[in-house]
Amino acid sequence: MIATGFTGGLLDRSDALRHDAEGLRAAIADPRARLLRLDGYEPDVDGDGRLVWDAMADAPAGAEPVLLGVDAGVPYFAAFVAAGAAPSFRSARVMGLLDQFASGEAATYAAARSVLDWHARHRFCANCGTATALFRAGWGRKCPNCGTEHFPRVDPVVIMIAEHDGRALLGRQPAFPPGRYSALAGFLEPGESIEEAVAREIHEEAGVRVTDVRYIASQPWPFPSSLMIACVGTALDDAITLDTHELEDAIWATRAEVRAALAGEPGRFITPPSYAIAHTLLKVWAEQD
Repeated sequence: MIATGFTGGLLDRSDALRHDAEGLRAAIADPRARLLRLDGYEPDVDGDGRLVWDAMADAPAGAEPVLLGVDAGVPYFAAFVAAGAAPSFRSARVMGLLDQFASGEAATYAAARSVLDWHARHRFCANCGTATALFRAGWGRKCPNCGTEHFPRVDPVVIMIAEHDGRALLGRQPAFPPGRYSALAGFLEPGESIEEAVAREIHEEAGVRVTDVRYIASQPWPFPSSLMIACVGTALDDAITLDTHELEDAIWATRAEVRAALAGEPGRFITPPSYAIAHTLLKVWAEQD
């Protein structure tokens, strides 16, 4: 299994405890229980790259505990505060923290951020409009009016490179830092397989048709809650026709160029940061013969 960013979490998600009301109350009251320190959706990280935790008594007024998991018998929670809850915003500070996390810590943060953001976005029943209530230790919401149960969603995203004659197709969006090129990406649509989404997105964005799509790895992306599915496809030709609504530029890069960029050497482009699955995808592709 290929290790990717936001994976390798150390907490046991403890699904059985989510269904055990008495056990959950005991876990919340456990004097060892810890509460993730967050300012909105932003964590505190110590000098060793580890998340900072508080006592349950430090929870904000009106907070509802969301069970993140258990480690060595100690329960770990995040706090959801319905009053004033708003969808998350991806700040520059948070993005600056992502390459500072110790192993496994980013996975815990990703789970907490995604589920809290989901609660903020789904406080009312999509079926009848009634305000919903948290249940299953924070991993669901239930409508008291029609009984509909709602669960945190994950949006699948394909992220991919096309390869042709030993070269990889890379794209650049206007919002990228100067010089950065990355894999192409896009959301899966209803009624579509991963392979079909990869082929569609590459053709839509760069005009390149691909076949022989193969899976490489996946990664949670908690902004707000996606699953990035990394793939490689074989291009039928190398003619590029840009969709300028999506990309500013696209290039074909050799393995030697990708290896040099990953090593931080000067060249035509720079690669995505190490916590992004695009970095992992390029690294896996560049190391192939």
